Amino acid sequence: MLMYKSLVRPLFFNLSPETIHHLVVSGLQALYKIPGLSSLSKNYTSVNSKSLERELLGLKFPNPVGIAAGFDKQAIMYDQLANLGFGFVEIGTITPRSQPGNPKPRLFRLPKDKALINRMGFNNIGADAAVKNLRKRKSDIIVGGNIGKNTATPNEKAIDDYVECFEKLFHVVDYFVVNVSCPNITDLRELQDQDKLMKILNRLQQINHDKPLQKPVLLKVSPDLNEKQLDEVIDIVSLTKIDGVVAANTTVARSGLVTPAAEVSQIGNGGLSGSPIRERATEVIRYLAEKSGKAFPIIGVGGIFTPEDALAKLMAGADLVQVYTGFVYEGPFIARNINRAIAKM
Repeated sequence: MLMYKSLVRPLFFNLSPETIHHLVVSGLQALYKIPGLSSLSKNYTSVNSKSLERELLGLKFPNPVGIAAGFDKQAIMYDQLANLGFGFVEIGTITPRSQPGNPKPRLFRLPKDKALINRMGFNNIGADAAVKNLRKRKSDIIVGGNIGKNTATPNEKAIDDYVECFEKLFHVVDYFVVNVSCPNITDLRELQDQDKLMKILNRLQQINHDKPLQKPVLLKVSPDLNEKQLDEVIDIVSLTKIDGVVAANTTVARSGLVTPAAEVSQIGNGGLSGSPIRERATEVIRYLAEKSGKAFPIIGVGGIFTPEDALAKLMAGADLVQVYTGFVYEGPFIARNINRAIAKM
Protein backbone atom coordinates (compact mmCIF):
# COMPACT_ATOMS: atom_id res chain seq x y z
CA MET A 1 0.00 0.00 0.00
CA LEU A 2 2.75 2.46 0.97
CA MET A 3 4.76 1.56 -2.13
CA TYR A 4 1.74 2.21 -4.33
CA LYS A 5 1.07 5.63 -2.81
CA SER A 6 4.68 6.78 -2.59
CA LEU A 7 6.10 5.32 -5.80
CA VAL A 8 3.58 3.83 -8.23
CA ARG A 9 0.78 6.39 -7.96
CA PRO A 10 3.03 9.43 -8.53
CA LEU A 11 4.37 7.78 -11.68
CA PHE A 12 0.85 6.97 -12.86
CA PHE A 13 -0.38 10.50 -12.15
CA ASN A 14 2.28 11.93 -14.49
CA LEU A 15 0.30 10.47 -17.41
CA SER A 16 -3.29 11.14 -18.44
CA PRO A 17 -5.90 9.13 -16.53
CA GLU A 18 -7.22 7.34 -19.61
CA THR A 19 -3.70 6.44 -20.78
CA ILE A 20 -2.90 4.95 -17.38
CA HIS A 21 -6.16 3.02 -17.34
CA HIS A 22 -5.30 1.34 -20.64
CA LEU A 23 -1.74 0.62 -19.46
CA VAL A 24 -2.99 -0.96 -16.24
CA VAL A 25 -5.49 -3.10 -18.14
CA SER A 26 -2.85 -4.27 -20.61
CA GLY A 27 -0.32 -4.82 -17.82
CA LEU A 28 -2.63 -6.95 -15.72
CA GLN A 29 -3.65 -9.02 -18.72
CA ALA A 30 0.02 -9.64 -19.57
CA LEU A 31 1.08 -10.37 -15.99
CA TYR A 32 -1.67 -12.88 -15.37
CA LYS A 33 -0.51 -14.93 -18.32
CA ILE A 34 2.58 -15.81 -16.27
CA PRO A 35 2.01 -19.29 -14.78
CA GLY A 36 1.15 -19.18 -11.09
CA LEU A 37 0.85 -15.41 -10.82
CA SER A 38 -2.96 -15.41 -10.77
CA SER A 39 -3.18 -17.76 -7.81
CA LEU A 40 -0.33 -15.94 -6.01
CA SER A 41 -2.11 -12.61 -6.44
CA LYS A 42 -5.43 -14.05 -5.29
CA ASN A 43 -3.85 -15.59 -2.20
CA TYR A 44 -2.27 -12.26 -1.27
CA THR A 45 -5.27 -10.00 -1.88
CA SER A 46 -8.18 -12.25 -0.86
CA VAL A 47 -9.63 -12.58 2.62
CA ASN A 48 -11.13 -16.01 3.09
CA SER A 49 -13.76 -15.83 5.78
CA LYS A 50 -17.25 -17.28 6.00
CA SER A 51 -18.32 -14.07 7.72
CA LEU A 52 -17.75 -12.20 4.45
CA GLU A 53 -20.11 -14.32 2.39
CA ARG A 54 -23.39 -12.71 1.42
CA GLU A 55 -26.57 -14.35 0.13
CA LEU A 56 -28.28 -11.63 -1.86
CA LEU A 57 -30.33 -11.35 -5.05
CA GLY A 58 -30.39 -15.12 -5.22
CA LEU A 59 -26.61 -15.09 -5.57
CA LYS A 60 -23.79 -16.09 -3.21
CA PHE A 61 -21.16 -13.36 -3.02
CA PRO A 62 -17.79 -14.53 -1.59
CA ASN A 63 -17.36 -11.06 -0.09
CA PRO A 64 -19.30 -7.78 -0.23
CA VAL A 65 -16.68 -5.63 -2.04
CA GLY A 66 -17.06 -5.16 -5.79
CA ILE A 67 -15.84 -2.99 -8.64
CA ALA A 68 -18.34 -0.44 -9.88
CA ALA A 69 -19.31 -0.02 -13.52
CA GLY A 70 -16.95 2.14 -15.51
CA PHE A 71 -13.70 0.31 -14.78
CA ASP A 72 -14.29 -2.78 -16.93
CA LYS A 73 -16.24 -1.07 -19.69
CA GLN A 74 -15.29 -3.65 -22.31
CA ALA A 75 -15.89 -6.80 -20.23
CA ILE A 76 -12.27 -7.89 -20.44
CA MET A 77 -10.97 -7.47 -16.87
CA TYR A 78 -13.37 -9.42 -14.65
CA ASP A 79 -11.07 -12.45 -14.22
CA GLN A 80 -8.08 -10.26 -13.35
CA LEU A 81 -10.17 -8.27 -10.87
CA ALA A 82 -11.29 -11.54 -9.26
CA ASN A 83 -7.60 -12.13 -8.55
CA LEU A 84 -7.40 -8.83 -6.66
CA GLY A 85 -9.83 -9.95 -3.99
CA PHE A 86 -13.08 -8.48 -5.28
CA GLY A 87 -16.31 -10.38 -4.73
CA PHE A 88 -18.05 -9.15 -7.87
CA VAL A 89 -17.51 -6.96 -10.92
CA GLU A 90 -20.02 -4.77 -12.71
CA ILE A 91 -19.12 -4.42 -16.38
CA GLY A 92 -20.16 -1.62 -18.71
CA THR A 93 -22.05 0.52 -19.20
CA ILE A 94 -22.87 -1.62 -22.27
CA THR A 95 -24.98 -0.25 -25.12
CA PRO A 96 -26.49 -2.23 -28.02
CA ARG A 97 -24.00 -0.90 -30.57
CA SER A 98 -20.36 0.03 -30.04
CA GLN A 99 -19.64 3.72 -29.70
CA PRO A 100 -16.47 5.77 -29.16
CA GLY A 101 -17.89 7.99 -26.44
CA ASN A 102 -17.20 11.68 -26.04
CA PRO A 103 -14.12 13.46 -27.46
CA LYS A 104 -10.88 13.31 -25.46
CA PRO A 105 -9.76 14.50 -22.97
CA ARG A 106 -12.73 13.21 -21.01
CA LEU A 107 -11.29 11.90 -17.73
CA PHE A 108 -9.68 14.22 -15.20
CA ARG A 109 -8.09 13.89 -11.77
CA LEU A 110 -8.61 16.25 -8.86
CA PRO A 111 -5.83 14.98 -6.55
CA LYS A 112 -6.43 17.62 -3.88
CA ASP A 113 -9.97 16.30 -3.53
CA LYS A 114 -9.15 12.63 -4.17
CA ALA A 115 -11.69 12.77 -6.98
CA LEU A 116 -12.25 12.20 -10.67
CA ILE A 117 -14.40 14.01 -13.21
CA ASN A 118 -15.41 11.97 -16.24
CA ARG A 119 -17.50 12.58 -19.31
CA MET A 120 -16.64 9.31 -21.04
CA GLY A 121 -20.05 9.01 -22.70
CA PHE A 122 -20.65 5.25 -22.51
CA ASN A 123 -17.64 4.37 -24.69
CA ASN A 124 -17.86 0.61 -25.12
CA ILE A 125 -17.59 -2.26 -27.60
CA GLY A 126 -21.31 -2.96 -27.86
CA ALA A 127 -23.46 -5.82 -26.61
CA ASP A 128 -22.41 -8.49 -29.14
CA ALA A 129 -18.69 -8.04 -28.47
CA ALA A 130 -19.29 -7.92 -24.71
CA VAL A 131 -21.16 -11.23 -24.88
CA LYS A 132 -18.26 -12.75 -26.80
CA ASN A 133 -15.82 -11.60 -24.12
CA LEU A 134 -18.00 -12.77 -21.24
CA ARG A 135 -18.23 -16.26 -22.69
CA LYS A 136 -14.47 -16.54 -22.01
CA ARG A 137 -14.99 -16.25 -18.25
CA LYS A 138 -12.51 -18.48 -16.40
CA SER A 139 -13.18 -17.51 -12.80
CA ASP A 140 -16.38 -17.87 -10.80
CA ILE A 141 -16.55 -14.12 -10.14
CA ILE A 142 -20.09 -12.72 -10.06
CA VAL A 143 -20.56 -10.35 -13.00
CA GLY A 144 -23.21 -7.66 -13.21
CA GLY A 145 -24.22 -6.09 -16.50
CA ASN A 146 -24.72 -2.32 -16.41
CA ILE A 147 -26.82 -1.40 -19.45
CA GLY A 148 -27.66 1.88 -21.17
CA LYS A 149 -28.77 3.39 -24.43
CA ASN A 150 -26.65 4.51 -27.35
CA THR A 151 -26.03 8.25 -27.48
CA ALA A 152 -27.66 8.50 -30.91
CA THR A 153 -30.84 6.78 -29.73
CA PRO A 154 -33.56 9.32 -28.91
CA ASN A 155 -35.21 8.96 -25.52
CA GLU A 156 -38.54 7.96 -27.05
CA LYS A 157 -36.79 4.84 -28.41
CA ALA A 158 -34.53 4.23 -25.43
CA ILE A 159 -36.61 1.28 -24.26
CA ASP A 160 -35.55 -0.63 -27.38
CA ASP A 161 -31.87 -0.23 -26.47
CA TYR A 162 -32.39 -1.45 -22.90
CA VAL A 163 -34.39 -4.43 -24.15
CA GLU A 164 -31.72 -5.33 -26.73
CA CYS A 165 -28.94 -5.22 -24.14
CA PHE A 166 -31.02 -7.20 -21.67
CA GLU A 167 -31.78 -9.95 -24.18
CA LYS A 168 -28.23 -10.24 -25.48
CA LEU A 169 -26.48 -10.21 -22.08
CA PHE A 170 -29.05 -12.33 -20.28
CA HIS A 171 -27.15 -15.63 -20.40
CA VAL A 172 -23.69 -14.21 -19.65
CA VAL A 173 -24.23 -11.95 -16.61
CA ASP A 174 -25.50 -12.72 -13.13
CA TYR A 175 -27.50 -9.55 -12.54
CA PHE A 176 -28.45 -6.34 -14.37
CA VAL A 177 -28.19 -2.67 -13.48
CA VAL A 178 -30.30 -0.21 -15.48
CA ASN A 179 -28.37 3.04 -15.87
CA VAL A 180 -30.51 6.12 -16.53
CA SER A 181 -28.63 8.39 -14.12
CA CYS A 182 -25.28 8.99 -15.83
CA PRO A 183 -24.77 12.74 -16.43
CA ASN A 184 -22.55 12.20 -19.47
CA ILE A 185 -25.15 11.21 -22.07
CA THR A 186 -27.28 14.00 -23.49
CA ASP A 187 -30.80 13.97 -22.01
CA LEU A 188 -30.29 10.49 -20.49
CA ARG A 189 -31.34 11.62 -17.04
CA GLU A 190 -34.73 12.61 -18.43
CA LEU A 191 -35.42 8.87 -18.31
CA GLN A 192 -35.42 9.14 -14.51
CA ASP A 193 -38.91 10.60 -14.91
CA GLN A 194 -41.21 8.15 -13.15
CA ASP A 195 -43.45 7.35 -16.12
CA LYS A 196 -40.56 6.84 -18.56
CA LEU A 197 -38.59 4.75 -16.12
CA MET A 198 -41.60 2.61 -15.24
CA LYS A 199 -42.08 1.73 -18.91
CA ILE A 200 -38.46 0.61 -19.27
CA LEU A 201 -38.40 -1.42 -16.07
CA ASN A 202 -41.82 -3.00 -16.60
CA ARG A 203 -40.80 -4.10 -20.08
CA LEU A 204 -37.55 -5.62 -18.81
CA GLN A 205 -39.41 -7.39 -16.02
CA GLN A 206 -41.94 -8.76 -18.49
CA ILE A 207 -39.10 -10.27 -20.53
CA ASN A 208 -37.41 -11.45 -17.34
CA HIS A 209 -40.51 -13.27 -16.08
CA ASP A 210 -40.91 -15.05 -19.42
CA LYS A 211 -37.51 -16.70 -18.93
CA PRO A 212 -37.20 -20.12 -17.27
CA LEU A 213 -34.91 -18.54 -14.67
CA GLN A 214 -35.02 -14.84 -13.82
CA LYS A 215 -32.06 -12.51 -13.34
CA PRO A 216 -31.97 -9.80 -10.65
CA VAL A 217 -32.61 -6.28 -11.99
CA LEU A 218 -31.42 -3.19 -10.12
CA LEU A 219 -31.67 0.53 -10.80
CA LYS A 220 -28.69 2.88 -10.49
CA VAL A 221 -29.75 6.17 -8.95
CA SER A 222 -28.24 9.64 -8.98
CA PRO A 223 -26.94 11.32 -5.82
CA ASP A 224 -28.53 14.52 -7.14
CA LEU A 225 -32.11 13.33 -6.55
CA ASN A 226 -34.10 15.19 -3.93
CA GLU A 227 -36.23 13.47 -1.28
CA LYS A 228 -39.38 13.56 -3.41
CA GLN A 229 -37.50 11.89 -6.26
CA LEU A 230 -36.02 9.31 -3.89
CA ASP A 231 -39.55 8.58 -2.69
CA GLU A 232 -40.45 7.97 -6.33
CA VAL A 233 -37.53 5.53 -6.60
CA ILE A 234 -38.95 3.58 -3.65
CA ASP A 235 -42.35 3.53 -5.33
CA ILE A 236 -40.84 2.42 -8.64
CA VAL A 237 -39.00 -0.48 -7.01
CA SER A 238 -42.23 -1.58 -5.35
CA LEU A 239 -44.44 -1.20 -8.42
CA THR A 240 -42.08 -2.82 -10.93
CA LYS A 241 -40.85 -5.43 -8.45
CA ILE A 242 -37.24 -4.97 -9.48
CA ASP A 243 -34.73 -6.39 -7.05
CA GLY A 244 -32.92 -3.35 -5.68
CA VAL A 245 -30.88 -0.23 -6.32
CA VAL A 246 -27.27 0.86 -6.74
CA ALA A 247 -26.68 4.12 -4.90
CA ALA A 248 -25.19 6.28 -6.16
CA ASN A 249 -23.91 7.40 -9.56
CA THR A 250 -21.59 10.37 -10.16
CA THR A 251 -22.78 13.91 -9.44
CA VAL A 252 -22.97 17.12 -11.45
CA ALA A 253 -22.48 19.13 -8.24
CA ARG A 254 -19.16 20.89 -7.61
CA SER A 255 -19.66 22.30 -4.12
CA GLY A 256 -17.05 22.01 -1.38
CA LEU A 257 -14.07 21.20 -3.59
CA VAL A 258 -10.53 22.12 -2.55
CA THR A 259 -9.40 22.32 -6.17
CA PRO A 260 -9.56 25.96 -7.33
CA ALA A 261 -12.86 26.85 -8.98
CA ALA A 262 -11.09 28.15 -12.10
CA GLU A 263 -9.37 24.78 -12.57
CA VAL A 264 -12.63 22.90 -12.10
CA SER A 265 -14.41 25.25 -14.50
CA GLN A 266 -11.71 24.70 -17.11
CA ILE A 267 -12.33 20.93 -16.97
CA GLY A 268 -15.97 21.53 -17.85
CA ASN A 269 -18.90 19.13 -17.70
CA GLY A 270 -18.80 15.61 -16.34
CA GLY A 271 -19.71 13.38 -13.43
CA LEU A 272 -17.75 13.92 -10.23
CA SER A 273 -16.76 10.83 -8.21
CA GLY A 274 -14.56 10.13 -5.23
CA SER A 275 -14.27 11.65 -1.77
CA PRO A 276 -16.50 14.70 -2.45
CA ILE A 277 -19.57 12.49 -2.95
CA ARG A 278 -18.90 10.17 -0.01
CA GLU A 279 -21.33 11.76 2.41
CA ARG A 280 -24.07 12.41 -0.14
CA ALA A 281 -23.98 8.81 -1.39
CA THR A 282 -24.25 7.59 2.21
CA GLU A 283 -27.18 9.94 2.82
CA VAL A 284 -28.99 8.53 -0.22
CA ILE A 285 -28.41 4.97 0.98
CA ARG A 286 -29.66 5.80 4.47
CA TYR A 287 -32.75 7.58 3.17
CA LEU A 288 -33.71 4.75 0.82
CA ALA A 289 -33.12 2.11 3.49
CA GLU A 290 -34.98 3.88 6.27
CA LYS A 291 -37.86 5.30 4.22
CA SER A 292 -38.54 1.94 2.56
CA GLY A 293 -38.14 -0.05 5.77
CA LYS A 294 -35.22 -1.83 4.13
CA ALA A 295 -37.63 -3.27 1.60
CA PHE A 296 -34.97 -4.04 -1.02
CA PRO A 297 -31.23 -4.67 -1.34
CA ILE A 298 -28.89 -1.71 -1.85
CA ILE A 299 -25.42 -1.75 -3.38
CA GLY A 300 -23.56 1.24 -1.96
CA VAL A 301 -21.03 3.14 -4.04
CA GLY A 302 -19.52 6.61 -3.87
CA GLY A 303 -16.35 7.86 -2.18
CA ILE A 304 -15.20 4.57 -0.65
CA PHE A 305 -11.45 4.75 -0.01
CA THR A 306 -10.97 3.22 3.42
CA PRO A 307 -12.50 0.40 5.46
CA GLU A 308 -14.27 3.08 7.52
CA ASP A 309 -15.89 4.48 4.36
CA ALA A 310 -17.20 1.04 3.45
CA LEU A 311 -18.45 0.32 6.96
CA ALA A 312 -20.33 3.63 6.97
CA LYS A 313 -22.17 2.59 3.80
CA LEU A 314 -23.02 -0.79 5.30
CA MET A 315 -24.21 0.77 8.55
CA ALA A 316 -26.38 3.18 6.55
CA GLY A 317 -28.19 0.26 4.93
CA ALA A 318 -26.08 -1.02 2.04
CA ASP A 319 -25.80 -4.78 1.64
CA LEU A 320 -22.79 -4.70 -0.67
CA VAL A 321 -20.32 -1.97 -1.64
CA GLN A 322 -18.46 -1.03 -4.80
CA VAL A 323 -15.30 0.98 -5.41
CA TYR A 324 -13.84 2.71 -8.45
CA THR A 325 -12.20 6.08 -7.73
CA GLY A 326 -10.96 4.70 -4.42
CA PHE A 327 -9.30 1.86 -6.34
CA VAL A 328 -7.44 4.44 -8.47
CA TYR A 329 -6.20 6.40 -5.45
CA GLU A 330 -5.68 3.61 -2.91
CA GLY A 331 -4.30 0.84 -5.11
CA PRO A 332 -4.65 -2.91 -5.56
CA PHE A 333 -5.11 -3.86 -1.90
CA ILE A 334 -8.26 -1.85 -1.31
CA ALA A 335 -10.55 -4.90 -1.42
CA ARG A 336 -8.32 -6.82 0.99
CA ASN A 337 -8.18 -3.94 3.46
CA ILE A 338 -11.94 -3.39 3.43
CA ASN A 339 -12.72 -7.10 3.69
CA ARG A 340 -10.38 -7.50 6.65
CA ALA A 341 -12.22 -4.74 8.49
CA ILE A 342 -15.63 -6.19 7.68
CA ALA A 343 -14.52 -9.66 8.83
CA LYS A 344 -13.33 -8.20 12.16
CA MET A 345 -16.61 -6.34 12.60
